Amino acid sequence: MHFLVISTPRAEKPSEARANQKSWWAWLDPLIRDGTAKHVYTKLGRGAVIIFEVESHERVHALINQWQECVPATFEVMALLPWQHQAAIAQAQTNPMAL
Repeated sequence: MHFLVISTPRAEKPSEARANQKSWWAWLDPLIRDGTAKHVYTKLGRGAVIIFEVESHERVHALINQWQECVPATFEVMALLPWQHQAAIAQAQTNPMAL
């Protein structure tokens, strides 16, 4: 399962956030290497956007809690479907109420 996660860190001086950012990268690097973090983008200013590939909702929940231990933030989380899923529904002209 893929999840798009967007973070908005709490407001603080950038100089005060450096230690948190360092621990965040130490936490994130293994997730990038093992493929759990499929795409990672940092936002201009502060914050990040990550697409995680995980086996369950519980796993993404754990990742967000770990992330928040490194960098206190609010999160927007969206479950993603492969584009092929919606394309097949549209091509078949399936009534969404019949799904």
